[in-house]
This record gives sequence, structure tokens and C-alpha cells, in this order.
Amino acid sequence: MKTVYDKATRDELIARIKTLNENSKAQWGKMTIYQMLKHCTLWEEMIVGKTTYKRAFIGLLFGKIALKDILRNPIKQSMPTMTELKTTGSGDVLAERDKWVSQIEEYGHSLNPQCIHAFFGKLTKEQIGQLVYKHTDHHLRQFNS
Repeated sequence: MKTVYDKATRDELIARIKTLNENSKAQWGKMTIYQMLKHCTLWEEMIVGKTTYKRAFIGLLFGKIALKDILRNPIKQSMPTMTELKTTGSGDVLAERDKWVSQIEEYGHSLNPQCIHAFFGKLTKEQIGQLVYKHTDHHLRQFNS
């Protein structure tokens, strides 16, 4: 399983992120390129502990089961997102893209071992690395990158 803690994997993701621009179009879903980038930067802030969200009740019941499924299988195209991570409007695509690149680069020398995902709950380092990779890959595939 690929993990964002592997330098070659990080480099691959960063190269793919850098192909995104104002003209990138979604293959599925309702998000624009800016909204996807903003969603991903907000998600990264949650994973590294810069932002915390209250645990979802349904996550308390099914979070660990859902996490096992996501780590074993590709993330489904129609997977719902947390309300707090839904974005609207528009903004500077290139600035948000560069912010995401910086966040991915940070996994080379930082770790939030206390990550508590609002749906999945407490994550191990291994789960964080795999989940970050899968979430990033999911949205890059969404925008054909």
C-alpha cells in the first residue's frame, strides 16, 4: 500500500498536483478545481492537527469499519464529505495548489501521531500515511491528473 511518508510516493503526488491549473475539469462530482483544492488543503489541516472537528456520531458507530474498507479499496467517486470540508465559491487556484504542495511536502519531516479524524477516529501513523495517499489520489483522479 502506498503511503505519503514514502519520498517517491510524495514526489509522484506533488508532480501530479502541479499539473492542475485553472482549466482543470472534474471527471465526476460537483466541485470546481478551486473547491477541490480548498477541500484538500482543509483536509490536510485536519490530518496534521491544525484544525479539529467534533467526532460525527455516525463515525463513532461505523468509522473504524469504513476506514478498513477505504484502506482496502479505492475511494468511491460519490463518497460523501464532512460538512466542514465542503467548499463553495472561487479563489486563487494556483495559490491553493501551491499550498497543497507545501502540505504534502511536510509529511517528509512531520507527523501528527495524535490525529483524530472526525469520522474515522484515532489513526495510526500507518493509517495516516495510507489515507493521505488515497485521499490525494482520489481527488487527482477526479481532475484527471
